[in-house]
Amino acid sequence: MKGIRRYLFVVLGTLCVVLAGVGIILPVLPTTPFLLLAAFFYARSSERFYNWLLTNRWFGEYIRNYREGRGIPLIHKIVTILLLWMTIVYAAWFVIGVLWLKLVLVGIAAGVTIHLVRVKTYKPENQAADYPPQYDLEGEQD
Repeated sequence: MKGIRRYLFVVLGTLCVVLAGVGIILPVLPTTPFLLLAAFFYARSSERFYNWLLTNRWFGEYIRNYREGRGIPLIHKIVTILLLWMTIVYAAWFVIGVLWLKLVLVGIAAGVTIHLVRVKTYKPENQAADYPPQYDLEGEQD
């Protein structure tokens, strides 16, 4: 049974990484929860995939900063909020004709915006000093 669970967790972790990647493009789909779920699944199934995720050039720093309480860089917050609202306004104005669904979308956008504003803003002053020694910023592990 352990082999099946391990395989299932690798598949679920990979699915979460794919959804997080799509979430970078589609602001309505959250990125952070999927990356954290992928880290959870990979940590319990494959050390190789887990290390790949934490040292990944696109996701690694994002996950480490969020998990270690450093927050999200200001530029990421601004871009995410702008894309989120552009997508919601476009969908509500041009695509969706049902008023209650428009209100639901605006409510989701407001909730995501409030969450992003409340998350600590990460200011990368000295990146190398912020990471534990097991993380090499060039992508190699000690």
